[in-house]
Amino acid sequence: MPSIKAGIRANNAQVQLVIASYLLGYASFLITGGRSGDHYGRKRIFIWGMICFSFFSGLCGFSQSPLQLNIMRFAQGLSAAFMVPQAIAFIQVLFVNTEDRSRAFGWFGITLGTASIIGQVLGGYFSGGHFFIAGWRLIFLINVPIGILAIFAAHFFLRETTRQKEAKMDVSGVLILTISLFCLIVPIIQGREAGWPWWSFSLLAASVILFIYFFYDQRKKKLSGRTPLVNEDLFHFSDFRIGLAAVLFHFMLHTCYLFLSAYYLQSGLGLSPLIAGLYFVAPGVLFTLSSVVAGKLIPKTGPSIVQLGVIIILGTFALQIVFFKTGASVFTLFSLQALYGLGNGFVVPSLLNLTLRSVPPKYAGAAAGIYSTVQQTASALGICLIGGLFFFISDKVHSIQTAYHYALAAQIACGVLVSLMLLFLPKQYRNSLNLNTAPVD
Repeated sequence: MPSIKAGIRANNAQVQLVIASYLLGYASFLITGGRSGDHYGRKRIFIWGMICFSFFSGLCGFSQSPLQLNIMRFAQGLSAAFMVPQAIAFIQVLFVNTEDRSRAFGWFGITLGTASIIGQVLGGYFSGGHFFIAGWRLIFLINVPIGILAIFAAHFFLRETTRQKEAKMDVSGVLILTISLFCLIVPIIQGREAGWPWWSFSLLAASVILFIYFFYDQRKKKLSGRTPLVNEDLFHFSDFRIGLAAVLFHFMLHTCYLFLSAYYLQSGLGLSPLIAGLYFVAPGVLFTLSSVVAGKLIPKTGPSIVQLGVIIILGTFALQIVFFKTGASVFTLFSLQALYGLGNGFVVPSLLNLTLRSVPPKYAGAAAGIYSTVQQTASALGICLIGGLFFFISDKVHSIQTAYHYALAAQIACGVLVSLMLLFLPKQYRNSLNLNTAPVD
C-alpha cells in the first residue's frame, strides 16, 4: 500500500479503495458467477473469467491515476467472481467418491499453501524493489503471463461439465442479489473508515430489506416452476448450513489475522516488507503439509481433524499474546507464525469439504458461489470489526502491541465459535444425490 500510494499519488481514502473496490466486485458477484458455471458450462466460464482477470490485471499495472486503478480493481474482482467458484465446483462434480474428493481437496490445500508462499514473498520483493518500472506495478503485471498459461491449460486439460440447458438464467435474481450484496459490503468496507456516517446505516438497513425480498422472490420462482438463482433447499442440508456458520467465523479471524500480523510485523516490530513476507513462508509450507494429512484423514475423522486445527490456532493466538512483543526473537516469531499455518491447513480445505459434501453435483456451482460469498463477506467483516478494534485501541493507548493483543483476543473468540459450530456437524459423510429427498437435519 505505501508503494502504491507514493507511485500513483493517492490519498489515504483512495489507497484503501485499492483493496475495497476489488473485494466489492468479487463478493457481489460470486453467487452469480457460480450459478453461471452451472448454466453455461464451468470450463467456459472459468476460461472467460481468467481472460478478463488477466486483462484487467494488466490494466491495473498500467493505471496512471487512483481512479483508473480502482475502476480496474473492481473489474478484476468481478472477473475473479466468475472464475474462482468454478474451481470448487469442478472438484464437487468430477470427484464423486468420498476418498477421491477428499484427496482432491487435499491438493486444493496444497495449491493454496504454495500460492500463499509465492504471493507473500513476491509481494514483499516487488513492493520494496526498484526495477525498470515501479515495483508495485509488477504485482499486477505478473498476473498476465500466469493467466495466459492458465487459459491454455484449462483449454487443453479441462473437460466441460454438464450444463443446465433446460432452465433460463435468473436475471432478475442476479440484479436483486447484486444490489443486496452491494448495500451490505460497501458500508462494511468503508463505514468505519468514514466514521460510520448516516448513509452506511441506511445501506445496511436496505440490504436487510433486499435480502428478505430476494429470498421471497426465489421461493416464488421455485413454486411457479421456474429455476431460481439460489435453491433454498440447499439450506436444508445441515452440513451446508452449519458449515457456512463455521466458515463465517473462521474467515473473520483468518483474513484479519493475515492483515494484522503483516501490519504488526512492519509497523509494530519495524520489519521491511520483504522480511515480513518471508515470515509467511513457514506457515505456507506447514499449511500445505497439514492439508495433505487432513485430506487423507477426513473421510475417517470427519470434523475432528478440523477441531484439531482450530485448537492449534487458538493455542497459537494465546502464545502470541504472551510472546509477540518488541524484542521477540526471530525463532519466536518464526515458530508461532508457522504453528498458525499448521493449524489452518487442517481447517480451510477440510471445512470446505465438510460444508459441500452433501450438495448434489448439479448444484455445485450455486453452492460454491454461496460458500465463496460467505467467505469473502466474513473477510470484510473481520477486517472491519476486529481491524476496527485494533485501530481504535492503537489510537487510544498509542500502543500497536497492546492493540494487536486485543485483536488476538477477539480472534480467539471467533475461533471458539468455530469450534462450537463443528460440534453440530454430522460425523459421517452422506452422498446425497438430489434435492428431492427429505431434508437432512
